[in-house]
Amino acid sequence: MSDNRKYYYLKLKENYFDEDAIVLLESMQDGILYSNILLKLYLKSLKNGGKLQLDENIPYTAQMIATITRQQVGTVERALQIFMKLGLVEPLPSGALYMSNIELLIGQSSTEGERKRRARLALQEQKALPKAGADKCPPYRADICPPEIEIEKEIEIEKERERELDTGQPARAAYGRYENVFLSQSELDGLKADLPDKWNYYIDRLSCHIASSGKRYRSHAATIYKWAQEDAAKKAPKKGIPDYSCKEGESL
Repeated sequence: MSDNRKYYYLKLKENYFDEDAIVLLESMQDGILYSNILLKLYLKSLKNGGKLQLDENIPYTAQMIATITRQQVGTVERALQIFMKLGLVEPLPSGALYMSNIELLIGQSSTEGERKRRARLALQEQKALPKAGADKCPPYRADICPPEIEIEKEIEIEKERERELDTGQPARAAYGRYENVFLSQSELDGLKADLPDKWNYYIDRLSCHIASSGKRYRSHAATIYKWAQEDAAKKAPKKGIPDYSCKEGESL
């Protein structure tokens, strides 16, 4: 029976700690503690859409937050007051607290990915698959894709959606065995025209390479063209040195 629940994770942009509110927070006395509490509260609120509550009817109190964050109650109470002043936390009419920026930080993946991870580990124990991180990509199996690949794919899809909103251009579609090669329709049409017998091979090759190595490329289409050119260069016949030798009785 498939498990349709969700795993939630926190997505932090690389400039998270450079944001004004976080810089001001950490500059205060005990600011590093407050920053640590804030991250823990973000994590605790993920599954409730940003609301800090034990269940639908029980909001977290300062005492409860102190317990789950392993901090002193007084530290938590001061932190919450500061969070509210900085607009990081808002009180709701229900009595629960809401993490204001949570919608920008939530990611999720299904427990189906966890099931696939367990299946992959079981196969590894039977030596049916190479260890994670091996250079060679295993034969493709849609039911044993590890969850880290699914998460990476979700992140890339989210980036494509953001790019679509920023540029107004349609988001690139996902291709390849692991659905992690992103191409626009014009890029795909170009590959089909320029590499009529090889375009699908190179897409799968790049998909496998990204999944196994974790590498990222600015342009997947450009990477495929580069690989195709390199492969063609390897197959090109090398010019040899002319044979000027002659047999006895012959002249040049």
